Amino acid sequence: MTFRSDARREAGSLRHNALFYRGDDDYVAGIRSFVEAGLADSEPVLVAVPGARLDLLRSVLGAPTELRYVDMARDGRNPGWIIPGVLHAFAVEQTGRPVRIVGEPVWPERSATAYPRCVQHEALINIALADLPVNILCPYDALRLDADVIADAASTHPFLIRDGDRQPSAGYGRPESVVDAYNVPFPAPSPSASTLFFDASGLSGMRAMVAALAREAGLTDDRVDDLRVAANEIATNAVVHSGRPAVVRVWSDEEGLICEITGTSVLTDRLAGRIPPSPVNDRGRGLLLVNYLCDLVQVHTDESSTTVRLHMYR
Repeated sequence: MTFRSDARREAGSLRHNALFYRGDDDYVAGIRSFVEAGLADSEPVLVAVPGARLDLLRSVLGAPTELRYVDMARDGRNPGWIIPGVLHAFAVEQTGRPVRIVGEPVWPERSATAYPRCVQHEALINIALADLPVNILCPYDALRLDADVIADAASTHPFLIRDGDRQPSAGYGRPESVVDAYNVPFPAPSPSASTLFFDASGLSGMRAMVAALAREAGLTDDRVDDLRVAANEIATNAVVHSGRPAVVRVWSDEEGLICEITGTSVLTDRLAGRIPPSPVNDRGRGLLLVNYLCDLVQVHTDESSTTVRLHMYR
């Protein structure tokens, strides 16, 4: 895959801005001006923000025909699904028309576990949507988010907006470098994790083990089925692409169940699972499905292996 290396240029038609807001009035003012400018130009607008923020913005923006709302805490709970399932889906639905999107992937209550995937998501927007006529505004709470989060936002957005002033970001970095910086090993699995080594002939046993442990953890039947499908996709890739055995570990935490699969194949495509594959190429559909099914998908790869953690919340 070829990555664009110009760190300052807004490639293609994409405009990707971070809005650093301070309080509700600043939040509403910044988003309102952005949305109303798009509507005035007959551009479809998507507002994807978490939870109660939707009610706040609806009370100000109303419900014009060209404006759509999405709860980011629901549809974007897995950061890996935001580009394919929210941003890219909305842009291509408009068949080439310029669109505006308010996308808030990071908020103070967002879990620390999901945060690295959020930063990678923001960096990958600059690659995945580079050639689409999309104007994106990403709000960041400058009062309640840590300084490191604000610095990361500056590294993933070519332009920053403060107090209505839009300026180039001096901290903007090459997207692939930002993604790689957050490609770090995971904390060790729980000591109580159930472990199974398997090869291609053991995939059915792997699926049965994952499903049984998911039921024991209290997941609903639908969630058990989702995890079984997701684990099978990752496990199949792990043993088929390498021809070598892989290992699955499953354990519960306070939120639900974690299923970790490690194999010796190496994932080199940073956009894998982030954008729909070509209609004439099935490669990448598996991880796309996994991102859709799971509440969080973490990926770590090094020179000799790839580890994927699938999180399913109760």
